[in-house]
Amino acid sequence: MKKALWYPSEERKRNANMTQYMNFLKEKYDLNFSVYDELYKWSIDKRADFWASLWDFFHIKASVPYDTVLVNPDDMLESKWFQGARLNFAEHLLAHKDGTALVFKGENQPAVKMTYNTLYNDVASLATSLKNAGVGLNDRVAGFMPNMIETVVAMLATASIGAIWSSCSPDFGIKGVLDRFGQIEPKILFTANGYSYKGKTIDSLSKIAGIIKELPTVEKVVVVPYAGKTDVTIPGAVHYKDFVGESQTITFEQLPFDHPLYILYTSGTTGVPKCMVHGAGGTLLQHLKELVLHTDLKKDDTIFYFTTCGWMMWNWLISSLAVGATVVLFDGNPFYPDPGALFDLAQTEGISIFGTSAKYLSEIEKVGLKPGTHYDLSKLKAVLSTGSPLSVENFEYVYRDIKKDVQLASISGGSDIISCFALGNPVGGVFPGELQCRGLGMKVEVFDEHGESVKTQKGELVCTASFPSQPVCFWKDENKQKYNHAYFDVYPGVWLHGDFAEITENNGMIIYGRSDATLNPGGVRIGTAEIYREVDTFGEVVDSLVVGQPWENDVRVILFVKLREGAALTDELVKKMKTTIRSNCSPRHVPAKIIPVADIPYTISGKKVEIAVRKVIEGKPVYNRDALANPDALDIYKDIPELQS
Repeated sequence: MKKALWYPSEERKRNANMTQYMNFLKEKYDLNFSVYDELYKWSIDKRADFWASLWDFFHIKASVPYDTVLVNPDDMLESKWFQGARLNFAEHLLAHKDGTALVFKGENQPAVKMTYNTLYNDVASLATSLKNAGVGLNDRVAGFMPNMIETVVAMLATASIGAIWSSCSPDFGIKGVLDRFGQIEPKILFTANGYSYKGKTIDSLSKIAGIIKELPTVEKVVVVPYAGKTDVTIPGAVHYKDFVGESQTITFEQLPFDHPLYILYTSGTTGVPKCMVHGAGGTLLQHLKELVLHTDLKKDDTIFYFTTCGWMMWNWLISSLAVGATVVLFDGNPFYPDPGALFDLAQTEGISIFGTSAKYLSEIEKVGLKPGTHYDLSKLKAVLSTGSPLSVENFEYVYRDIKKDVQLASISGGSDIISCFALGNPVGGVFPGELQCRGLGMKVEVFDEHGESVKTQKGELVCTASFPSQPVCFWKDENKQKYNHAYFDVYPGVWLHGDFAEITENNGMIIYGRSDATLNPGGVRIGTAEIYREVDTFGEVVDSLVVGQPWENDVRVILFVKLREGAALTDELVKKMKTTIRSNCSPRHVPAKIIPVADIPYTISGKKVEIAVRKVIEGKPVYNRDALANPDALDIYKDIPELQS
């Protein structure tokens, strides 16, 4: 069995929200759980009782109580939760009136802070303005915004009146925005006049001018001053300050549990993005579970996640307001003006929960950053990572060079569920390379090639029972055909998530990569994360990408490497890399070809696009290139001579 990198102290376990929840179950329901695994088993065996207990534990405020917890429990597509209840998502996030709600830090700008009281007042004013503009129940309000305070205010105002919020990051191209907003037909569009990245100011209004030409449903564009020119020349546009009226109170629309709250999107790299509609009640209850129980978020915490408004981690982060914690927003490049920019922010704002991507942790390790030495991280109690699998070496880096006494939670889920399938456990140990646990109430299993549930074997990550944060529906999806096709085609009635995974002997999880990007040399399935882990140990390599290429009635492994400036892919380096991969993985993992490239393509949310590269080298078209942060990088992979032999 692996040796744990960290265990919580007895005091920390005693004070953990997870422990308080167990005590609550004992006092109210006479349920005795001494360890997480016992609690988890009950949460999936008696999931209606479990979710109902969370409703009580979190003091969910409903103007009308629910009459039934779960209808159609055995049908994942048709399950209905908390029928009869009426509530409002924004009301829960604006329930606190004291303390700092938001801190916003943009590149080259001093931090701006907003109290809970001011946040409530600003939301009240904007909600009134939206109503006056004709926005009502189920109307869509869109944001083409940086991760800033006004974005949060606009979302909360939208939710308070029962409209639906959807957002894209301003670095999306015009086509990428239209592929998303064009489907949902928003009535109001919020945009900043620009944003900053690597110290450069980038104009947003020229994009907006092109976008609204193709969005006839937009009746008003609201421009928030942030960066760039301040004049507004777009037809139908108005300054934010001129749009916002005055109001001191909010009439929170009381809505059904599954009333639409957010529309999120699939990445769009394999077709037009699917529009996933998430309900208010399921999002609220799931996020509270994950933030309070699995992340141990408390009212006196300061939480940060490096994200844009086009990624579900933004929605997840903002739900922290329901706890009364301070939420830190950041807009810009995490390496500007230097690689320690985010840890400088952590030191300055006293961040206690620090969230980022696996890619970021890998990159700061490669540049030699030692945050624990150079910054005061005394308040830091948890580091969260998502976006891609976190390697064993990255786990070790966190405990060696960031902080020894910290909960490192690698978490995994997706926009599909606006939450996680596997994540952190504040009362359990952290083992290298493993996500600590499966989430409470989430009946997550791994199926082998025969569709049988297995443990300590690699296979398909599935969820075999319904949960409240499933999408309410896909937008304009009659008879739920798209919804059914997306998750239930392979195993009827079972959610197939598309991750190649393993449940470990510690009851943690390892994610080996996306199932559709797994390699199959000799018919043996290999997760790309296993190869990345080995390649990342080479200082000469800045980044890499692995694909399988059909070859001679089999599949051969192709490794592309982006080299550090001044480094060369010598025969000696190639030999070293192959030897390391062979020794630490297996002979089947060894790339048939290692090819240097100038760039690695990523989605705007920071995920490698292995499938798109595979299509390029096979001569197949790649659609929706605007979903990529660097679409021109795909051209590098066309007609590579080394792949012809």
